[in-house]
Amino acid sequence: MLKHTLMFLGYELGKSARNPVWPLFGILQPVLYLLLFEPLLANTTVGDSPSHALLQFTPGVMVMVALFGSLFVGFGMIAEIRSGVLERLAASAANRSAIVLGRVLRDVVILVVQALLVVLVAVAMGMRPDPGGLALMLFLMAVTGVFASGVSYGLALAVRQETSMSQILQFFSLPLILLTGILLPMSLAPHWMQVVAKANPLYYTVQAGRALFSGDFSDPSVPVAFALIAVLAVLTLNWSVRSMRKIAG
Repeated sequence: MLKHTLMFLGYELGKSARNPVWPLFGILQPVLYLLLFEPLLANTTVGDSPSHALLQFTPGVMVMVALFGSLFVGFGMIAEIRSGVLERLAASAANRSAIVLGRVLRDVVILVVQALLVVLVAVAMGMRPDPGGLALMLFLMAVTGVFASGVSYGLALAVRQETSMSQILQFFSLPLILLTGILLPMSLAPHWMQVVAKANPLYYTVQAGRALFSGDFSDPSVPVAFALIAVLAVLTLNWSVRSMRKIAG
């Protein structure tokens, strides 16, 4: 399976390299948030330095990259289902799990590159994250990308229609983002919203990222975030792999 996974990874990375428009567009929105929204956020807390505001905002932007960069990758799979390409791959001698795993690894590679670009922009703006915390946050973001890709591919194999998939993703993605505290701190939200936010696993990912960037490795949100996202990544990846196996009968 490893050989086939690496083969599909190389094939998918080659396709992305030949058409780099979508990865570039995927990084454009987070960078604009960093450049245009972070200065507004910095003014919501009196006395905060620009560096501290960036330490609070940049991890949320990285989670945004992981979420939106992976939640919509399944649309390409729907096009391959419609054209019959995916069914021919599933019926071939290739390992069925590798067909999904190679795509997921491609998504993770692109996400990490995009996240590093976001960090470079933030550093140029004055952010100084803890190096060890930054490395751990990149890993946490990669696992978040596996979770989001698993959801997207599993959903694509289940509904097989762009319209239905788009409606489902839009319905869930906006509450997920608003209840993470990415755009504004949840401390500004009413009490009921703060309670609901704690049922959102991505809330802990953002909180853990902020703690890691500040070098606070003992923050309780760090182990909670890694545990929740790891379990969700395994579950969604297993769902998408099992769905791919069903195509082959």
